[in-house]
Amino acid sequence: MCDEGRGVGETGLGVYLDFSHAIKRLGEAGVRERYGNLFDIYHEITNENAYRSPMRIYPAVHYTMGGLWVDYNLMSNVPGLFVLGEANFSDHGANRLGASALMQGLADGYFVIPYTIGDYLAGQKSGSRPSTDAPEFRQAEDNVAAQVARLLGAKGREPVNHYHRRLGQLMWTHCGMARTRAGLEQAIQEIGALREEFWRNVSVPGSAESLNQALERAGRVGDFIELGELMCRDALTREESCGGHFREDHQYPDGECKRDDVNFAHVAAWEFQGEGKVPLRNTEPLNYESVKMSVRSYK
Repeated sequence: MCDEGRGVGETGLGVYLDFSHAIKRLGEAGVRERYGNLFDIYHEITNENAYRSPMRIYPAVHYTMGGLWVDYNLMSNVPGLFVLGEANFSDHGANRLGASALMQGLADGYFVIPYTIGDYLAGQKSGSRPSTDAPEFRQAEDNVAAQVARLLGAKGREPVNHYHRRLGQLMWTHCGMARTRAGLEQAIQEIGALREEFWRNVSVPGSAESLNQALERAGRVGDFIELGELMCRDALTREESCGGHFREDHQYPDGECKRDDVNFAHVAAWEFQGEGKVPLRNTEPLNYESVKMSVRSYK
């Protein structure tokens, strides 16, 4: 898990966004219908009317945060370590505008990595490949078989999409761009109840003997539930507002983010401790030698 960036100050080259041609073509009312909220926010921040004068913008560090270096196959400089989505630099490091970063996560996960990681494994020498007789392999195989049997044996009443939608609504409401302690605690509790209901009442038609997209989707949603709870735990633990996400209970009187570099200038990784047990949070300090940490202000 990682937050979106403990900023080192934002700089950028100023440019202008001129809507005059669009206004001539569509009329001010037409532009207002499409982008009115953008103009309202800009006016609130700058007290300028972007319908009358070009909008002052600049590419800030937030849009070039990037991540770990990867090659064309999404592998880092550590052989066998692949980095997906916003954790790598490949696309969003050059363009992190709007939904492009989200699309990168989907593209990497669904279309790229299934081929590139398979190609990497196939190219390994036989002596360096993990043996299928290893206890770790057998344990993983047994775990998957048990999960498949559990999903198919539930014989519940609700389809997989029912639980996917409910989980999405929980995350959107309580673990979005702005979070609170009370909301995150409620989300953790409700996700726990959702997990129990999912495994007891999900309906997965078909069998495991042939291609079964419903079974595949059920496995993914089961993973999403675990990941969703972990995200809420991580956000609850970080008692500050930093990066791209905002804790409403950690802000200055003027509404700006209130960071805590004394207690949270570190990276954190959660370690699985077993089913039904709270994961262990491991931390490693962040030490900057050439730059100075500074609060990112949007004013």
